[in-house]
Amino acid sequence: MAQERFESAKSVYAAYGVDAEKAIAALGEIPVSVHCWQGDDVLGFDGSDSLSGGIQTTGNYPGRARTPEELFADIEEAMKLMPGKKRLNLHASYAFLGKDKGKVDRDGYTYEYFRPWVAFARKLGLDGIDFNPTFFGHPKMKDGLTLSSPDEPTRRFWVEHGKRCMEIAAQLGKDFGKSCLVNIWIPDGYKDVPADRLGPRLRFKKSLDEILENYDREWVVPAVESKVFGIGVESYTVGSSEFCQNYAAQKGICCLLDNGHYHPTEVVSDKIPALLTFYDKVALHVTRGVRWDSDHVVTFEDELKEMTKEIVRCNATGKVMIGLDYFDASINRVFAWVTGQRSVQKALLYALLLPHGAMKKLQDEGDFAQLMFLQERVKTLPLEDVWAEYLRRQGMEDDYYTAVTAYERDVLAKRK
Repeated sequence: MAQERFESAKSVYAAYGVDAEKAIAALGEIPVSVHCWQGDDVLGFDGSDSLSGGIQTTGNYPGRARTPEELFADIEEAMKLMPGKKRLNLHASYAFLGKDKGKVDRDGYTYEYFRPWVAFARKLGLDGIDFNPTFFGHPKMKDGLTLSSPDEPTRRFWVEHGKRCMEIAAQLGKDFGKSCLVNIWIPDGYKDVPADRLGPRLRFKKSLDEILENYDREWVVPAVESKVFGIGVESYTVGSSEFCQNYAAQKGICCLLDNGHYHPTEVVSDKIPALLTFYDKVALHVTRGVRWDSDHVVTFEDELKEMTKEIVRCNATGKVMIGLDYFDASINRVFAWVTGQRSVQKALLYALLLPHGAMKKLQDEGDFAQLMFLQERVKTLPLEDVWAEYLRRQGMEDDYYTAVTAYERDVLAKRK
């Protein structure tokens, strides 16, 4: 029955000039970088027991990963249920410090502390590892500032952390023969109206310049990520959108768009083609903001579909680097992981199954009535039947909830 439905769906899409077989094949080649921090509420391994820097994880659902071994087990279980090509999105705070814990700080991290992640990623057959310096959740954030701090020892500490991360990323890139995206985001800002908006940004620019002095351009793709505000920094953030886009353009590096990091009326789907006009690569963190950057689990909703439509219609599946960035502690964390990744995959398939050429032609011809008619018609095409076939070819079922609840019963529920 499922095969008959797929064959029928293929015929429906073919009537619109869309090859469903090609769409399935293309989807299997688009990597999604899966974030490590959903499983342990962004705490990491280097000693943090709470978050800082405008980040907050809500909920206390049982079963949080408390050790590297537990986090590895949860990631492996989640990835068994995730179709498609996957990378690992890793934060520096997940270093395996071992006997050096408490003796080495983030300005002294080396590749050696991340070797277990490399072995783990290879075991799972992942496409590579992306890396993020961790400029939050640390006592050396002085007055909420890191790379923009007016205190020179504080600023220097975080610059050295950034440099170490660039070195680690270069080796990670070599390990997999794939470039490693290094995303730089800082939580720096002020709760109330600042007296000096320029000074922190000049210091941030100086810090970034120093971090990027001699990085390995063959294996590292640096990116800067902006944010509109955070908890405790409601009035001013140093790394604003204007700052990050201009800095990336000036330095010839990548600009990362997090779709939760803008004003509620802004949409990242429109920013993707705007940046592709000028940049060879654009990085994307996919989340779901509800009223603010609340990092809700990604679901198959309108803005996600609009973002993937822009990626596909701009022929940018090889130019836009897609990563996940959300954390929900109010529900089963493995379920959250899988739901978000599958939602991105389904949205990409939805976009790959649209007749973009026909719609562009109608727009260029000024036939906006027929364009709207076609845009409405394609909304109800049998996506689900093609999705089911894609999952079948990936050796997976649509029902991942049963597997997740079994894992909760057998593993998560036993964690005290």
